[in-house]
Amino acid sequence: MSATTIINQAPLGALIRYTDGSPKPPARFTKKLAAWERSNGFGRLVKKEPPRPYPTWTAPASFTLHEGNFSSEGVILVTIMRSHSADSRLVFEVAEEPKAGQVRVLLDFGGNTELLHLAESITAAELWIAREGYRNARIETVGSEDGDRAGEADIAA
Repeated sequence: MSATTIINQAPLGALIRYTDGSPKPPARFTKKLAAWERSNGFGRLVKKEPPRPYPTWTAPASFTLHEGNFSSEGVILVTIMRSHSADSRLVFEVAEEPKAGQVRVLLDFGGNTELLHLAESITAAELWIAREGYRNARIETVGSEDGDRAGEADIAA
């Protein structure tokens, strides 16, 4: 599927796989392998952004994938995020959608919503928020986002 389809249909928290369709080179070709890995991978969908108009041009719609963290002794040092625009030539696939009952921890800013964490329960989400210190985060239960806000709660510390 195209990047536009991901933007329009994939839910926040979905695991997205992307590829350029080329075969993976052998490990001995380190530079070719590194280039291949930049165009072939997967990540969790954490943000969708609409087109952004600027005085001289309009940036296309885009989405951001969280591809992983590098940590040391339990402290995250680097977070790998990769954004793809709606006009990307890569092929995307929803590998896994969040399961009903899981809980999204969301943060709204700048007119957009970003997924901060995907928890297994409301209790786990609240503990994560308390530990990480996000004051304006809100939680949303997967499966209850069909228009009613019954599965949603604002967290204010």
